[in-house]
Amino acid sequence: MLSAGDPLPLRPERVLIAGVTGSGKTTLARRLAARWGLVHHEIDALFHGPDWTPRPEFLDDVRAFAATDRWITEWQYTSKGTGEILPGRADLVVWLDYPFPLVRLRLLRRTVKRRLLRTRLWNGNVEPPLWSREAWSGDNDILRWQKDTRGKWDERMPQVEASFPHLTIVRLRHPRETERWLNP
Repeated sequence: MLSAGDPLPLRPERVLIAGVTGSGKTTLARRLAARWGLVHHEIDALFHGPDWTPRPEFLDDVRAFAATDRWITEWQYTSKGTGEILPGRADLVVWLDYPFPLVRLRLLRRTVKRRLLRTRLWNGNVEPPLWSREAWSGDNDILRWQKDTRGKWDERMPQVEASFPHLTIVRLRHPRETERWLNP
C-alpha cells in the first residue's frame, strides 16, 4: 500500500476512490478525471432513480462503464454488487482515510447546505427539508450512516489487497496528504 510520498508505478486508467461518506470521493474523482483525462461516472447518479429508488439498471450500467478502458468512480454500493465488478477492472484505488472529526464536519456542512437550499441531486431527487422529522430518520439519516460505516474500509482493505493483487492502493490520511500527492 502506497502513501502520499510514493510515486505511482503506472499511469492510472481505471480508478476507484474509496472512503467513508463525506470524505470527498466525488470531488477528488472530478479532479483526477480532469487531470488524467478519465471519464467520471458518478456512482450515486447511476444508483438513485426518481424518489430515491434504486435504478434496476444500476449493475448493468456499472458493468458497461467498467468494461471500458478509461474511467474513474467512487467506490460505493459494494453490498449491491460493485465490490465484485469494479476492483477486478480497476488498476488504482485511492483510499481517503481521513480523521473522523474532519469527515463528520464535511458531511454536516454538505447536508445542511443541500437541505436548506433544496439542492437537486441525481434524477431530480432532493434531500428532505432540514427541520423535518423525515430528514433524520431511517435511510435519510446520513450522519448515522456515516458513523455506522466509518470503519468499513479499515476492515475491507486487507481483503481487497489479498483478493486483487494487481491493484495499486494509495492511502491518504488527511487532505494535506492528498494535496501533496496531487502536487508533489
